[in-house]
Amino acid sequence: MLKGRLGLETARIPHADRHGLLWLSRGALGVEDGTLQFRCAGAPGLEAGDHAIPFQTVSLLLLGPGSTVSHDALRLCARHGTGLVAVGDDGVRLYTAPPLLPDTSHLARRQARVWADADGARLSIARRMYAWRLGEVLPHRDITVLRGIEGSRMKQLYRLLAERHGVQWHGRHYDRQNPTAADLPNQAINHAASAVEAAAAIAVAATATIPQLGFIHEDSGQAFVLDIADLFRDTITIPSAFDAAKEAARTPTLGIERLARRTTGKMLRDKAVIPTMIDRIKDLFHADDRGGDP
Repeated sequence: MLKGRLGLETARIPHADRHGLLWLSRGALGVEDGTLQFRCAGAPGLEAGDHAIPFQTVSLLLLGPGSTVSHDALRLCARHGTGLVAVGDDGVRLYTAPPLLPDTSHLARRQARVWADADGARLSIARRMYAWRLGEVLPHRDITVLRGIEGSRMKQLYRLLAERHGVQWHGRHYDRQNPTAADLPNQAINHAASAVEAAAAIAVAATATIPQLGFIHEDSGQAFVLDIADLFRDTITIPSAFDAAKEAARTPTLGIERLARRTTGKMLRDKAVIPTMIDRIKDLFHADDRGGDP
């Protein structure tokens, strides 16, 4: 196609000029009169009724439970470069995230560049992540030493938060082959961690960064997602897990998975964690929305 033909190369609003994320749930997303329309039955933060969706000015639509989407809606979103992601309530699950085809590849290129420099830039990124979590810049330049320090701090945090929440704590135990064999606090931590990882996956999808290229985690296909989720382990994952464990002990009939998911989801929503994760990713690679340095 010739450059400038039909003006298609300028038809999209740049993502730097859009308004980020729009949450939709419990309704039907379709097209009427050439624009997106969401018929909502009523959801938190969204009244029942028909809502016109300004999809050209939104980077990512998050479609929650109880919702359907038409083929026309998918076509219109793709035409205008608006991402559509299926998520759980409050972003505690990520079910699908198609490629967003962003305006530029600057974040992904910066990520790949620093990741490839294993002994220099990659370690610097890992040290910055640990500094954000631990509140200080550690002098160590060996990733195994940093992991050990973080592990020791986490043990102290577990004990402190368990005491604060009045929850009995006998240490962190997790059997991947039999996760339900763990006690309530450990099960709650597992479920809360899954919820925060889903939120991190949404942030990674929204920034079009590369999930496989992690700086602290390495082997997982979601290594970078795990890196971002861990930034919020101290402030979101563990506190919400112990909240859920405390409630489960008071009300044994409530399932720990559901309690942990709801408790974590509320904290994700109240503290605007996903937008904060997106900002952290940009800060990590010293990039603004337009691909330049701050």
